[in-house]
Amino acid sequence: MTIAIQLAYLIASILFILGIKYMNKTKDARRGNILSAVGMMIAILATLVQIESVTFVEIIVCILLGSAIGLYYAYKVEMTKIPEMVALFNGFGGLASFSVALSEYFLKSGIDLPEIDGIASTSIILSVLIGGVTFTGSMIAFLKLNGSISGSPITFKGQHPLNLLLLIAFMVASVFAYMNQSDPTFMIILMVISLLLGILTVIPIGGADMPVVISLLNSYSGMAACATGFILNNNVLIVAGSLVGASGIILTQIMCKAMNRSLTNVLLGGFGQAVTSAQQDGPEIVVKEVGVEEAAMLFDSASSVIVVPGYGMAVAQAQHVIRELMEQCEKRNIDFKFAIHPVAGRMPGHMNVLLAEANISYDKLIEMDSINDEFPNTDLVFIVGANDVVNPAARTNPQSPIFGMPILNADKARTVIVSKRSMGKGYAGVENELFGYPNCLMLFGDAKQTITKVVSEMKDMS
Repeated sequence: MTIAIQLAYLIASILFILGIKYMNKTKDARRGNILSAVGMMIAILATLVQIESVTFVEIIVCILLGSAIGLYYAYKVEMTKIPEMVALFNGFGGLASFSVALSEYFLKSGIDLPEIDGIASTSIILSVLIGGVTFTGSMIAFLKLNGSISGSPITFKGQHPLNLLLLIAFMVASVFAYMNQSDPTFMIILMVISLLLGILTVIPIGGADMPVVISLLNSYSGMAACATGFILNNNVLIVAGSLVGASGIILTQIMCKAMNRSLTNVLLGGFGQAVTSAQQDGPEIVVKEVGVEEAAMLFDSASSVIVVPGYGMAVAQAQHVIRELMEQCEKRNIDFKFAIHPVAGRMPGHMNVLLAEANISYDKLIEMDSINDEFPNTDLVFIVGANDVVNPAARTNPQSPIFGMPILNADKARTVIVSKRSMGKGYAGVENELFGYPNCLMLFGDAKQTITKVVSEMKDMS
């Protein structure tokens, strides 16, 4: 039986690795998800066989209850709320590791029980730290994303020294907890510090930087799961946690590069303060507005179109009507593509998910590095709800807080149409120079409604 269980864990681990490999390409991502899900099912079944402290009836009840809650929220959640759900997932993953570590500690640290060995003790302490930070940090990220608390950075004097002091206090308390396993006082101190650190490291981060925060917290949840695997001596949990932790860190580095930010700033909890709170001085931007009929004529006469989606598209739920726009353009043999910036939206891959929901082919979604050279030869760029990721100030204005951030070269196209509700600033809190460029036209109004009218005009032209 032991050999069979370990073999099942090995198969599950291989499926996890293959799943991540397939997720490297958009067209194979669904297959990767299925392989990973099968691997998780095998791992769960192998684990259930070993459980003795609870009955199968209790296990089945818990599975049904958890599945019912998951299905309910999966069907109920709107696509614009996916980042919030991911933040919750990360938080609950951290809470699970946090709870298992504490359960194992209080179960084994009684006076009449033998002392916990060094590996288990270290794993428990790490799991409490990472799990606690992940839980409360993810909850703060969730509250910022859904607007329950301000998305602006919340800072106070001495914040960084306080975080450092708490981390040192955690290390000192860890030594005492290790040496005095029968005294729960030090473990309680560790619990409080870890939960407090999660709050203090996320509150100074602004809404512009949530993609990085989410990917970092995802990595934390994986590392917490890995530490829990050492506590429970569960190989598949160690492998799965390591995969999530490593992939999360890699994704975080990609996000940081895409926003020209330092990973060190993220880890220190001061990420995004300058960007979100900064104001940009300069001459007032004079914009040129375009009407629906004129916009339709521009689309009709173009030979190539690139759409740049942003969070505004998600809010307006305009992805389906954009597909209709694409169909009208393709009927006219117009080359139609989508330019995807790594941090467009509120989480990595947010735009890809929304466009896939509208049945837009994966091969039309082109990453920033691959499509940037095409903009100068493009007749029309249509920006839907994006702001900071197309702001030329990132290239031209050394005084701008986003200077140096890699952007989509939308401003280099022959004509640019920007769909926005108003002249509001992006998450970085700075004016977009592009809106005042001679080749830029503003199409004001709700994206879904205005694009629907543009599509209607194009149908009348055909």
